[in-house]
Parts: sequence; C-alpha cells; structure tokens
Amino acid sequence: MTNPNDSNWLIYGANGYTGELIAREAVRQGLKPTLAGRNKAKVEALAQELGLTYQAFGLDNVEAVSEHLKGFKLVMHCAGPFSATSKPMMEACIKAGAHYLDITGEISVFELAQSLNNQAEKADIVLCPGVGFDVIPTDCVAAKLKEVLPDATHLALGFDSKSGLSQGTAKTSTEGMGEGGKIRKNGKITTVPLAHYVRTIDFGDGQKSAMSIPWGDVSTAFYTTGIPNIEVFVPAPPKMICGARFLNLVRPILKLQFVQNAIKSRISKSVVGPDEEVRSKLPTYVWGEAKNAHGQTKTVRIQTDNIYSLTVNGSLAVVSYLLKNTVKGGTYTPAKLMGYKLVTELPGSGPLVIS
Repeated sequence: MTNPNDSNWLIYGANGYTGELIAREAVRQGLKPTLAGRNKAKVEALAQELGLTYQAFGLDNVEAVSEHLKGFKLVMHCAGPFSATSKPMMEACIKAGAHYLDITGEISVFELAQSLNNQAEKADIVLCPGVGFDVIPTDCVAAKLKEVLPDATHLALGFDSKSGLSQGTAKTSTEGMGEGGKIRKNGKITTVPLAHYVRTIDFGDGQKSAMSIPWGDVSTAFYTTGIPNIEVFVPAPPKMICGARFLNLVRPILKLQFVQNAIKSRISKSVVGPDEEVRSKLPTYVWGEAKNAHGQTKTVRIQTDNIYSLTVNGSLAVVSYLLKNTVKGGTYTPAKLMGYKLVTELPGSGPLVIS
C-alpha cells in the first residue's frame, strides 16, 4: 500500500534532463510525485507514461505559483538556470508552506536561501538547495573534515569527474564564466580571476594538475563548517588552465546578453546529457583538505557514483527524509540537514577515507 506521504510532493522541471531522471527513479522506488513545468505537452506526456498526475505553470507570478503548491509538503525544483528560477520558487514555497529542495550549484542561489532563513523559520519549512552532486559529496567531505580538524582555518575541496554535461549544467557554466572565479576569504565571498589558484592534487585517481573554480561550496561549506577560507578545485590540463586565463581577458564580453544567448542557443542544439550506459562507467572522486593555523592538515577522500546518478539518488534520499521526518524550519545545507554520512549511504559510494 502506498504511504500518503509518497504522493504529497512535486517535481518542477520534470521534463528537463535531470528532472526526468529523478521522476523515473522516484516511480521505480514506489514514490508518486506530481510532475510540473512550463511545457504542458512535455510534462503531460511524461506523466502519462509514468502514471502520475501533472500541472503546467510558469514562475512569473509568485502568488499564482504558491496557489499551485498549496497542499504539497515539498517541492523538488529542477528547472534551471536557477539564477532565474530559484527566487520565485523559494518565495512561493514560503507562502504555500512547502519545503524547497533544488539541484543547483550556483553560489548566488545558496546565498539567497541563507538570506531567507528567517522567513523559512516563520513558515516552518526547510530551504535546502544543492541536494544533487552540487553539493552533497563535497558538503559531506567538508563536514567530516571539520570533525577531524575542529580548529581548521582553511578548506580546499574538489572532485574529478568525466561525466559529460547536461544542457542545464552547460548553460549555468556559461553564466558563471562571465562572473569570474570565486573563493571565500576571511569569511567573505571574493571575486578572483578564473583559474586563480593552480596546484597538483590527488583526488583519488592519481596526481593531477588542478585549477580553482567558482563552485557552490564557496558558499555552502562556510555554513556547514564555519571555516572562513574556502577554495574548490577540479582537474585541469595546462591547455584548459591557459584557456580559463584567456577568458579572464574577455570576461566583459562574456557578460553581454546577446553573447550569452548565442552560446546558450548553441548548447540547446548540440548538448545532450550522458545516457545510462555512459553514466554507469564513470565514477567520481571527491577530495577535501583542511588546514589549521599551526600548519596541521587532514585530507578526506571518497569515491562516488557518477554525477548524474548521485544527483538522482541524493535528491531522492533528501526527499524521503523530509517526507518522513519533522524538521525545524530554516535554511540548511545537505550535511547540516542529514549529517556527513549521507554521501556514504548513497548507491555507488565508498567510505570516507581520512589521511
């Protein structure tokens, strides 16, 4: 028999690449979400195939969106770019009294959620953006590092993945290129050039040259750990580092709307997310390093499933947790909400290895 909670939630953006993966896996797990999105034809077709109910609505009017959300306990928001869609959806969730989850990796969205903490507390709902690969594994690694080195002052995080990009992720990356790099310095998010820091890192698959990137943990890891200095790295061969440094010279052009639109239009025509067979062969290596004022360092590594499978399983783990448990309202990071063991409990994850 289906638990009434299993159908008391909604996936918005269910017809996107990752939204559809989450919807299909939810049904496989016996969950019955309502599917929603702007595109009625696509959402309806998927809902009929999966035997689910659906709604079609845009996000232009917060009041109207909140009416659509009334009666739902939770919204799993999968429609990017989140820089444009997260604010109306968060505000509508607060009005409707529904928990808000999303799969963003955008620093601005995490900061927005933190700024709405008081409103979330009053509405007694959870705001927890980043319940996918951005930022579950790195957030859990950060939380573990804080436990093993409580007086850490510096935190570096990173991951090594060969998964291709979905359209949504590629478009979000395009927006980020115009904004430059981001690090956290003395507690404040600071803009730096792309590939500002370059170092050699063993993420778990051997030593590789790596560069700093403006990843979501620059925001979230601070709220999880309180560590004031944070950088995030990915492997980058010398050619890629040179390319990123060249982009610093043309950043003002990359910010222009018509340039953004042209790149995104090309992505729409040419980028397709990886299929199941490709995903199954691509594990991800996640790494973190904490350092204190005395120069002591601790490192934590974990091997996980590929980016997209982890996003599907991670988001549904958080959905299930919130449907089954009463949680005090407010803004959370994944590790603050469910603890650092969350990542180890997901399919395809190994243990957290400390050195």
